Amino acid sequence: MPSRSGVGHIGDVREARSMNWRLIFGLSLFGLAMGIGTVFVIPWNVEPFCWLVIFLICAYLIARSQASNRFLTGVALGILNSIWITASHLIFFDRYMRHVGSAVNSALPTNGTVIVAPPIVGLLLVGPLIGLISGAVIGLLALAAGRFVRPPSSVA
Repeated sequence: MPSRSGVGHIGDVREARSMNWRLIFGLSLFGLAMGIGTVFVIPWNVEPFCWLVIFLICAYLIARSQASNRFLTGVALGILNSIWITASHLIFFDRYMRHVGSAVNSALPTNGTVIVAPPIVGLLLVGPLIGLISGAVIGLLALAAGRFVRPPSSVA
């Protein structure tokens, strides 16, 4: 039951319902494309630039389509992107490791330190964390874009 201040579980549910889940799912297809692209085509050193363009496009589209919940929409998008990407990398794990092998090998410690977790466990643990962080970045960019871009006004 909500408190007198109006803050409570019911308000949280209304806020989640007011998020544009269709937009989130549609924009998350960038994550699916990047997940598959990084397995087969996109080199590891080009990937950050692709993500920068995708983040800017997503932030603009979120700001243009929503007057509220821009940050939460960005976070939800980042988490959904991480699901697509992690799933793509797990499904095509051997091919993905061959594609990014030189980058992974150069990132490994060379002083004899032993890596305890297998790469698949690393993907499962790091994927959601990266999704949360990238979602926060998208959300902050959407908030910033919202200062310059206004969603279409709804006619009542």
